[in-house]
Formats: sequence, C-alpha cells, structure tokens
Amino acid sequence: MNKLSVDIGHISLTFKQEAKTSRGSYKVREPFIVTIESLEHPELKPGRGECAPLWDLSCDATEDYKSILQIFTDMLSATGELPTDLMRPYPSMYFGLETALQNLRTQSDVLYNTPFTRGRAGIPINGLIWMGTFDEMKQRIEEKLEQGFACIKLKIGALDFDSEMRLIKMIRDRYTPEELQLRVDANGAFKVNEAPARLEALAKMGIHSIEQPIRQRHWKEMAELCRNTPLPIALDEELIGVYLKEKKEEMLDTIKPQYLVLKPMLHGGYFGVREWDEMARQRGIGTWVTSALESNIGLNAVAQIAAELYGPDITFPQGLGTGQLFEKNSESRLWLKGDTMWFDAIGFRTYDQF
Repeated sequence: MNKLSVDIGHISLTFKQEAKTSRGSYKVREPFIVTIESLEHPELKPGRGECAPLWDLSCDATEDYKSILQIFTDMLSATGELPTDLMRPYPSMYFGLETALQNLRTQSDVLYNTPFTRGRAGIPINGLIWMGTFDEMKQRIEEKLEQGFACIKLKIGALDFDSEMRLIKMIRDRYTPEELQLRVDANGAFKVNEAPARLEALAKMGIHSIEQPIRQRHWKEMAELCRNTPLPIALDEELIGVYLKEKKEEMLDTIKPQYLVLKPMLHGGYFGVREWDEMARQRGIGTWVTSALESNIGLNAVAQIAAELYGPDITFPQGLGTGQLFEKNSESRLWLKGDTMWFDAIGFRTYDQF
C-alpha cells in the first residue's frame, strides 16, 4: 500500500489508582497515537495504532522517542512498507505502526479474522492483583474472586515476603489449585541468594508459575533457577531488548525456561511475538500473551494478536488488561463476562461499560 500519510498524535491517560510494581508506580500514561491515511485512496478511513513504551522498562524508551518515530513514519510514507529489520530495536514503534497499517488495510477494528473477532469465541484472562498494602491487596483479591476469575495473578515484591505468603495462604485456605490457578509476578524483586528458598515456599502453596523471580541479564543464575525450580518460571523482563533472532535463540538455549510472557508492545507487535512463540514451541517452552498498560486502541490489538496466535481454542488464561485502569479511555469493542474477554462483533461499548 503506497503513498501514505502518517501523523503522530499524543494522548494522556490518568490511572484511577497508582499501578504499583516492585520497580515503581505509574500515575499517568502518555502514549503516541499514529494515524495512517492513504493518499491514493482518500475515501478510506484512516488507520490508528498506539506507541506506548514503558519509560522505566521498554528498550526503546528514549528522550528522542518522537523524533525516531518520525524517521520511521517518513520511511513508511515513502515506501508503504515497514522497515522491519531497522525497527527491531524499537518494538513499541513497530507495534503501533503495524496496528495502524492493519487497521487501514481492514478498514475495521477487526484486525484479524478469527472466531474471537466474529464474536464466537472468548479469551480467558487472569485477574490481576496490583501491589498495595496488605489490606488493599486483600480487598482486590476478594473482588476478583467474587467476579468469578479462575486464575489470579499477584504482583509481589513490594510487601515483605511473609505478608505476601499470608495473602497467598488466605486464598489457598479457600480454593485448591484445581479450583483456582494462582500465578505470581516478582518483576525481578528476589535476590539471587534468596530466590531458591522463596520458590520452595511458593511451590508448597500450589502456585502455577512465577514471572521473572530475579532481575534480568543474569543468564547463568536464571538458568540455574530454571534447572532446579520446584515450580515453573516464566521469563518476562528477560526478553526486553533481545530482538535479534540469534540472540533470542542463545538466550532460550542457555536459560531453558518453562514459559515466556509475550508483550506485543515490548516485543514488536504480532511480528515479534510470533517469532518468540515459534522459537519457544520448537523447544517445548509454553507462552502466553500479556498487555502492557495500553489504552483501548492498543489493547484491542493485543487481544486480537492473542486470538490469532493461539487459534480458537484458547483455554490457557492470557494476561489481558480490561481498560478499566484509566479515568478515561477510548471506546472499545472488548467486554468481559466473568473471566472471559469477548469482542463485540456488532458495535462499540464505551469504556465505562467495559
């Protein structure tokens, strides 16, 4: 699709409550919104995509982000194609431009034709419990259980470990591992020397898996943990900034994790997560897709990528957000019934109906 015009806009989203992790807190998200128009066919509706790096996490979160994005939009305007190899180090830019191009091509919020976007299949998701005080996290857990989630994911590392174990025990006293799947995400909070004992303690509580127990870029130590772990380990931050195919293969063959957490915003859209997933499948490593605090524009794309990647029979809960974290959001065709996300094949639901 040649002769394109690309505009870079900007929006601001305020969190209803601080989104806390072991690395810090988020109060505001300020994604760039790219809009692509066809100059050859001005009658076509523009395509939109979201470029939203996490500023303390994404490998392409730089002070000159917009000027670099402008270089790629100029190249896209001139050629009608994404410069894939050049954009590998800039995954959030690739994700946004990939989404906008696909939106322009399909002329619809249906980016990929799947049973999900036809309204015939839903995607099970986990209920995410953000960090907070003991009482705050306890209340959030109760809310997710009342909503009927069969899988809950707790972000840990902000409280002392004994308090977090008390929260987990509170859940396990009521629900067995067969009744409720529990995942935890440490965001690299454990020290290397304390990680084995903590993994043992978590395993006794019937935890399904733990994401990123120690900080990334300690391949030798992470490999040792994965080799001897009593519960499955999922790599998350470890994947960030690893964009060359040879380096991806080297990392997977060195660490040999049980799972990968795939984030289109951090790993280069559908192109990037598909590449990771193919390598993982070849090595018997499981994967799931997770959102990364996108607006509803990006979240729509992430959900559809998950549906396209895994097919119509997704039974493994994905880590998809619900668009309810922000004070205001764009309208969405995604909606929840219990712990299952659906796509409204008929029309839009506004964010406060999400």
